[in-house]
Amino acid sequence: MIEMTLREIAEVVGGTLHDVADPEVRVTGAVEFDSRRIGSGDLFLALPGERSDGHDYADAAIAAGAVAVLAARPVGVPAIVVTPARGAVPSSSVALSHDSDGSGAAVLTALAALARASVSRLVAAGGLTVVGVTGSSGKTSTKDLLAAVLAPLGTVVAPPGSFNNELGHPWTALRADASTRFLALELSARGPGHIAALAEVAPPSIGVVLNVGTAHLGEFGSREAIAKTKGELVEALPPTGLAVLNADDPQVAAMAARTTARVVTVGQAATADVRATDIRLDDQARAAFTVHTPAGSAPVRLAVHGEHQVGNALSAIAVALECGADLDTVTAALSGARAASARRMDVRTTADGVTVVNDSYNANPDSVRAALKALVSMARAAETPRRSWAVLGEMAELGEESVIEHDAIGRLAVRLDVSRVVVVGTGRPARALHQGAVMEGSWGEESVLVPDIGAAIALLEREVEPGDVVLVKASKSVGLWEVAEHLTDPGTAAARGGAANSGVGQDTEAAG
Repeated sequence: MIEMTLREIAEVVGGTLHDVADPEVRVTGAVEFDSRRIGSGDLFLALPGERSDGHDYADAAIAAGAVAVLAARPVGVPAIVVTPARGAVPSSSVALSHDSDGSGAAVLTALAALARASVSRLVAAGGLTVVGVTGSSGKTSTKDLLAAVLAPLGTVVAPPGSFNNELGHPWTALRADASTRFLALELSARGPGHIAALAEVAPPSIGVVLNVGTAHLGEFGSREAIAKTKGELVEALPPTGLAVLNADDPQVAAMAARTTARVVTVGQAATADVRATDIRLDDQARAAFTVHTPAGSAPVRLAVHGEHQVGNALSAIAVALECGADLDTVTAALSGARAASARRMDVRTTADGVTVVNDSYNANPDSVRAALKALVSMARAAETPRRSWAVLGEMAELGEESVIEHDAIGRLAVRLDVSRVVVVGTGRPARALHQGAVMEGSWGEESVLVPDIGAAIALLEREVEPGDVVLVKASKSVGLWEVAEHLTDPGTAAARGGAANSGVGQDTEAAG
């Protein structure tokens, strides 16, 4: 963030100073909600969490070098205190699910105001371009590709992993300072108005909409509601801005009518402004293609895995060209851009020749379909076809469509000729996925339903052979990455990091 005095911060967030000897002391560092990460000149964010309350770590944060604490009550050390509104409904943020008294909501509101003030001043100074990305799937992968293609043009700040909700979004925005040229942000939602609210925190001048799928259908009720919410990003763009829209998704392409910004379309459609042709995959499901743009055409070879990455790369290309990059520099950057966020199409080969595709961070019907296609492509591309394993768990937040969507994934696995399907779980969605696979064809024992992660690991240890390709994918709540990490490094799989001292988890992804 830009440097501010405690007095300025209090004015911005509508707070009052407590136990502050000198209101003109400046915050020169970062804003942190994990007291273990505090350094000299930082501002500590006190938030309630599942296991502890950040207010209890105020002393430790000051001792570690924090200038002050942004809190919902006095904490006995220098603090900017924001008071929960009387009768306020506690925040619905995933990170603050235990915010019983609204104190977390008050601190988050203050954090958003601080981020908005910092970003606005940086943009006004003429040095910062804010790029926002949304979509039902692919946001994190596209954000990582954007960071890679924009880096040759200047310093890029982007969220680690999927920091894309009421906490992670402003926290990331506050990492930008006077040296930052680009701020690349993900925008997620659990319902209408959420993306619009995030866009107010760090107003984008460039907005990318990837797709409208069935992810989190239970939260939204219909694809039309999802499309309406995703379109809040392009509605937030200024007339001088740019909307990058997927020409291959009719609901995204229709968003051109919802923005006053200039529109650039991307995709495989003949009408797309930035278009991919001659797409082919290697034995690791890495795509090569020819891109056609107003700036010319060029060959592209991606280092990330899955044909679905082509659309993500086209969006990154369109943004980079808009920001002044030349096409050769962009394609060179893409060729070296690898998965920067954990547990997303992370492909590793073990010492005995088993290829593990760890795509376990999250799952929805669209991303599972893409991952299954990548799995089969990898298995078939070898000189000698390899066995393919799909270790799948529940896709959460699909509402009334959950059983139908899980059944369809099971049937798709059969149609794609996946060699073995291992479904992990005891709930109705898991049973529907397994039943769909069984009912689609005469597979015998090829599809198996196991009750938990331990049973899945035991099965794989007995039956996986050198040369096999194993995909692991499920919603984050399932924790299926333990299977992938056990296969690639059994020792590391047993060692897990703890939660933040503030009680707020490090993962701040929202839905959608």
